[in-house]
Amino acid sequence: MTGKTSEEAEGGSASQMIDARIRELGDWRGEMLARLRGLIRDADPEAVETWKWRGVPVWEHGGIICTGETYKSVVKLTFAKGASLDDPAGLFNSSLEGNTRRAIDFHKGDEVDETALKALVRAAVALNVEGRTARSRK
Repeated sequence: MTGKTSEEAEGGSASQMIDARIRELGDWRGEMLARLRGLIRDADPEAVETWKWRGVPVWEHGGIICTGETYKSVVKLTFAKGASLDDPAGLFNSSLEGNTRRAIDFHKGDEVDETALKALVRAAVALNVEGRTARSRK
């Protein structure tokens, strides 16, 4: 054991690694990931950025809010407890069959409903915090 966190072992803080990923992508996917990251931070300034599973940006507050994966033709925000969240704007368009997670796939040129996305992030945080509070009362 080196005493380093997994982030340090990989070369920096999670935020630095996310910055590097955005630069490395260098195309619409990097721009989209940066935009989504900004919206998550706006929605929850207390969200903590982490770097998991050897290269996945993750935002946490009381548990995982969502992950930001990038693929060849999509940027995917996967909400860890998405199946338990109300989605009145119908943002979830991927991973709809599971009992836990839900995702939003963003393709090149897609519009982002900023208000609805921020509301979803806040709802995910509330669910995480509510769950932690309920467990601590037991």
